[in-house]
Amino acid sequence: MARAGLTAERVTIAGAELADEVGFDHVTMSQVARRLGVKDASLYTHVRSLSDLRGRIALWAADEKTVLIAEATAGLAGKDALVAFANAWREYAHQHPGRYTATQTRIQIDPELAAQAPGPRRAVSLTYGMLRGYGLAEPDLTDAVRLLRSTFHGFVALEAAGGFAHERAPQHSWDRALDALNALLEHWPSSREGDSS
Repeated sequence: MARAGLTAERVTIAGAELADEVGFDHVTMSQVARRLGVKDASLYTHVRSLSDLRGRIALWAADEKTVLIAEATAGLAGKDALVAFANAWREYAHQHPGRYTATQTRIQIDPELAAQAPGPRRAVSLTYGMLRGYGLAEPDLTDAVRLLRSTFHGFVALEAAGGFAHERAPQHSWDRALDALNALLEHWPSSREGDSS
């Protein structure tokens, strides 16, 4: 890639691609520069530091993942929406492990950059919108969002680490987990009175 065509977005995409290959935590400015065919110093015209690049990768990946989920769940409600949402989440984690890790890692991100990024806000809107289809309202909505995120992330993280060595295929357990989540969401226990936490 020619230096003249270098932009912050191209540097970010190169970093995201590299993250899928070597792991998000192993991305370095030198590796990204080599991938783009430029000297390390050339990158600093477009990104301030490795920390800045990591934040940009996280925001870019969050947007990419959210678009995939939005497309999968369009026009769906209830269990159909839940299953499509979950399957898109898992598919993204499988196809883009480094980028997925970026979306799940606490990173110091430039507030101005974060404010311009649609991915995280759209992800929240999609998730809460899907759960409102189950008739949930606050504070149950937030609790349900945390349950879904914990379940989806826990499953794909264990799967990626080879944690499901049992002879029963992980897909069967995934399908049953989604059945169980749907049943729970359809019969969500009411919040206790006075629970403000």
